[in-house]
Amino acid sequence: MAHVIFYEKPGCGGNARQRALLQAAGHTLTVRDLLGEPWTAATLLAFLEPLPVSEWFNRAAPRLKNGEVQPETLGRDDALALLLAEPLLIRRPLMETASGRVVGFDPATVTAW
Repeated sequence: MAHVIFYEKPGCGGNARQRALLQAAGHTLTVRDLLGEPWTAATLLAFLEPLPVSEWFNRAAPRLKNGEVQPETLGRDDALALLLAEPLLIRRPLMETASGRVVGFDPATVTAW
């Protein structure tokens, strides 16, 4: 089993279900507030950099749902600046284990832990 640092939006039902699945599988968690974390470009890129910019964003965020933010039109630097300014736009959860960092909840990755 893994120890997971789990960055979530407090009060998010989806994140609560994901935490419960991890704990039921025997993983231990340190839960952190994604919105209150003092992100820097370097700390956030440590999670995001392997992914295309369009996959950095939370598709359920109101500004994406209403079309105000269109990740496919953003370059890397502009996208990063926007996410640092508005962490609600960051795709979640962000998870960190001894084996690496993950953006979003991928059941296959979690099962491998």
